[in-house]
Amino acid sequence: MDTKKFIIRQISIFSENRPGRLAAIAHALGEVKINILAFSIAEANGFGVVRALVDHPEKAHDKLQSLGFNVAFTDVIAVRMKDQPGGLYEVAKILGDAGINIEYSYAYSGKEGAVLILRVDQVDDAVQRITNSGAVLLERSVFH
Repeated sequence: MDTKKFIIRQISIFSENRPGRLAAIAHALGEVKINILAFSIAEANGFGVVRALVDHPEKAHDKLQSLGFNVAFTDVIAVRMKDQPGGLYEVAKILGDAGINIEYSYAYSGKEGAVLILRVDQVDDAVQRITNSGAVLLERSVFH
């Protein structure tokens, strides 16, 4: 199986945690017509990390870097979950039973169901285990 079609390029933007920084990031991406599909913000010691799935990650990287933001790519996967109690458990159990560590995750729920975005330590193995279990991974083309 070609696991690469399931690996999604997430951008991570590192910035001071202060008023207006998220607005600056969103404005810059809007200027170049980049759609933010999902994002999360984490904070540590006065700095924030905005992790985002966008429709044009390379273009977003270049735009934000040109404005002085520190931007990096991270490989993540997106798992379609049941949008009901126990949906998260099913995915977490598959990975836990396989000895795959979830480094972080975030999720969204919409009209087409719930999706869990995962950063794992063994991405190829995670893709194999999830697809072998019958769970559905979203292809990279859904986001890019």
